Amino acid sequence: MSWSLAEILENSAASHPLRPAYVWGGRETSYSELMDQVMRCASGLASNGIVKGDKVVLLLGNSPDFVIAYYGILRIGAVAVPVNPTYTPEEIAYVLDNSRARAVIAAAPLEPVFHALRPRLPELKLVVLTGAGTSWDELLDAGGGNLESAYIKDDDTAVILYTSGTTGKPKGAMLSHRNLATNAESVHSMFKINHEDRAVVVLPMFHIYSMTVCVNAPLAVGAALIIMPRFQPAEVIRTIREDRATMFSGVPTMYSFLLQFPGASAADFAGIRLCSSGGASLPLEVLNRFEEKFQTVIYEGYGLSEASPVTAFNPLGGIRKPGSIGVDIPNVINKVVDSEGREVPRGEVGELIAQGPNIMQGYLGMPEATAATLRDGWLYTGDMARMDEEGYIFIVDRKKDMINVGGFNVYPREVEEVIYQHPAVFEAAVVGVPDEVFGERVKAFVVRSDESLSVEDLLAFCQSRLVKYKIPTIVEFLAELPKNSSGKTLRRALREK
Repeated sequence: MSWSLAEILENSAASHPLRPAYVWGGRETSYSELMDQVMRCASGLASNGIVKGDKVVLLLGNSPDFVIAYYGILRIGAVAVPVNPTYTPEEIAYVLDNSRARAVIAAAPLEPVFHALRPRLPELKLVVLTGAGTSWDELLDAGGGNLESAYIKDDDTAVILYTSGTTGKPKGAMLSHRNLATNAESVHSMFKINHEDRAVVVLPMFHIYSMTVCVNAPLAVGAALIIMPRFQPAEVIRTIREDRATMFSGVPTMYSFLLQFPGASAADFAGIRLCSSGGASLPLEVLNRFEEKFQTVIYEGYGLSEASPVTAFNPLGGIRKPGSIGVDIPNVINKVVDSEGREVPRGEVGELIAQGPNIMQGYLGMPEATAATLRDGWLYTGDMARMDEEGYIFIVDRKKDMINVGGFNVYPREVEEVIYQHPAVFEAAVVGVPDEVFGERVKAFVVRSDESLSVEDLLAFCQSRLVKYKIPTIVEFLAELPKNSSGKTLRRALREK
């Protein structure tokens, strides 16, 4: 069996030519039409000298253009490098230079950025800007005729994803066709996705969670993508209802905002058969309140860019344990180990590691970082976890986020879970800050849903639920928490406050 992503899409188009591949602005586009668009993109790139192995940076928001460009790049055996289009010019320049990109497909408003950067990027040969009457239209118009798909081996690199490193420059995780396609297969098998499903795509497509769970997996079985340009609670609710969505995938922040949105009810989610959450830990309080309000179940899972990304999920139709990221997905093995790489007894905390056909090839041009993360065939995630007797995994926290208060370990998530239980709290994040006596102390950043909540009220609430050394000694109220493009809270930014 071929694990070429382009070939998998071609098979879906052959099996379901007239079924909708995507919905955009209320209009449905069939698989046959999508395949024609992808072929024209591939042919246009080839006619501009882009060949197998060339890196093509994608700087696009959620849109049909992203899907067309992504699969067009893969069809000629080139490598897609999806990047957040809101990156600063310097961040964009770093990725273009580090990946040695030959081409870039970007949203039209970024034209001034490339005009300024072009002299610094001698290897960049082609800049295509999307939008009506742009070079994107010219590329597609130039790409007439049938272009034979490049010979693609399963282990050819398909995508390079730059991870948002907490220290230093981002690292480019190299993912092969096999990595991505096997993970997509595991996801659609696990979620029982079929051609009747209609998946809301509001998570950013340039992020691996969306790329696999919302794009690659549904398209592999002939399902429809309901593409949304951005997350707005009212628009999400309207889209779910009017476009007859059956699947919704989000990050915890999205579920928090939907929960707070006054104009939504269980009737809006009546057609949804599956809600999934990933990208960050979903607070139990948010999960319970969401499920009660909307009368639906959220299945929580876990993944990371280096694993394409999914390694664990609560099984659909099986036992679901709230607060757990679930069990091994098909084809993937997870273990919890000590500092020497030895598996720890069930119930004890250690580092989560994973093994499977979805694990990355390594970091582009970074052999030392690759060797530190990939050891003896296992991916070391940097997340601390415990596994119960039934194999369900519970993330305790990031290894680097653990707070040491006078020799006692404090996991931020444990404190956050307590803070979230307060009815006047919308969001919370906990970090360690330096302390001359204890080494570190606990600081909480809180977004209130009720402005009458005081620091004293919150601390009194914590005192009855946490041992003394885990109680925050500093509480700071914010209008919002700093987050990255995937909705993950930026603890580094909070530590610097």
